[in-house]
Amino acid sequence: MNYARTPTRRNDRFADHRSRPDRSGVPRRGNDGGRRRISPQGEFALPKTITPALPAVESFADLAMPDRLLAALGREGMAIPFPIQAATLPNSLAGRDVLGRGRTGSGKTLAFGLAVLARTAGRRAEPRQPLALVLVPTRELAQQVTDALAPYARSVGLRLATVVGGMSIGRQTGVLRNGTEVVVATPGRLKDLIDRGACRLDAVDITVLDEADQMADMGFMPQVTALLDQVRADGQRMLFSATLDRNVDLLVRRYLVDPVVHSVDPVAGAVTTMEHHVLHVHGTDKQQTTTEIAARDGRVIMFLDTKHAVDQLTKHLLHNGVRAAALHGGRSQPQRTRTLAQFKDGHVTVLVATNVAARGIHVDNLDLVVNVDPPSDPKDYLHRGGRTARAGESGSVVTLVTPDQRRGMSRLMVSAGITPQITQVRSGEAELSRVTGARTPSGVPVVITAPVAATPRRRTPSSSSPSSSSSRSSSFRGRRGRPSLNRPAVNPAA
Repeated sequence: MNYARTPTRRNDRFADHRSRPDRSGVPRRGNDGGRRRISPQGEFALPKTITPALPAVESFADLAMPDRLLAALGREGMAIPFPIQAATLPNSLAGRDVLGRGRTGSGKTLAFGLAVLARTAGRRAEPRQPLALVLVPTRELAQQVTDALAPYARSVGLRLATVVGGMSIGRQTGVLRNGTEVVVATPGRLKDLIDRGACRLDAVDITVLDEADQMADMGFMPQVTALLDQVRADGQRMLFSATLDRNVDLLVRRYLVDPVVHSVDPVAGAVTTMEHHVLHVHGTDKQQTTTEIAARDGRVIMFLDTKHAVDQLTKHLLHNGVRAAALHGGRSQPQRTRTLAQFKDGHVTVLVATNVAARGIHVDNLDLVVNVDPPSDPKDYLHRGGRTARAGESGSVVTLVTPDQRRGMSRLMVSAGITPQITQVRSGEAELSRVTGARTPSGVPVVITAPVAATPRRRTPSSSSPSSSSSRSSSFRGRRGRPSLNRPAVNPAA
């Protein structure tokens, strides 16, 4: 089946009516006179689609995808697409640009990933010249996208590489030099590899921006635009974002041509299967309240503002018998990967984190997120909460608010379009347990140790044989240096 780009891609009869800049970076004026409508929530209105979109499908079997890819979906138990997948895949498989807005957990990864793999299947990349690129803001999201797409990439014989900071740049250079069809990357590390001559983007004809709003919020916009200017000008672009603020709107106008638009939610707001609780606490009782919530049955993510606060709370919880681990930007990438794996397999029950964990983390059966420190931005609140109630599951978001934080929290909730349940609580009370499942911790200190896969064997001559070396090398190539024990669970519906 031929998934080649349609020849009318950027020279068709609609070219004169698009808001696209020339390479000087100055946008051309479109039908709206160069202006964009802004919604009351501060977002830009979704652009109008000129060419009618293809209709949504009811099952993956209705899509024109390679048989091996459809078989892989069946093996993963995927038959019915999520709404954003059903709406965008018929069009992205046909080569159309796509603008998707949807909350985290709505199925965006497969929405773009299946199109990338189907349209790249059967092709082979030259060394240093990938054919498809997925840009994401964080290392965790990059690894999650890679893990979610890996079984499908294998089914159609495509090589998939993750390019992120915090890992050996020499190893990533080697992977790119050997050739890989699809690269999932964070902007900074990809730019470093391009500057070193290890990668070129002139063969990339399918480009995806995932979580574009966070890339803008994190200051990656100059790097992102510089990278997009290097991919094929006539290529396909897909942009997925939870919100469409000014910076994202600039990307849409500059790089997307007559995109098919799909919005999972009319406004980037709360998930209907998610409960929102604001718990009014006294400052002197906040730590004990937090500790009792952490001691509940089941897994919980607790968000704080700073790395120091995360480390301090983690130490306190461990001392009180709670199996907690810290996740923040001060940890090395192997440490962060190991911590996430321990949280997903239940070795750790409480993940204490900064906003580095607010996106790109999927954990099954995570039904509680706690904002120990209330976020200052509505988008941060929505993305923190998006770690629960994913893919149709239910969950709760709890925010601990001291008296001096109440007014600011009320304004944030209005901006986020959320009406929370507000409760006054104290540690040890039944109401706290009712809302959060809190209970008294054991008080017996615990130590979280890295799990050991197997007892190391005594070194023998055969252990250094060429076949043994080859096995280790093959393992690295397949997992990009991550021990199989720490492999996060794949989320087929990501």
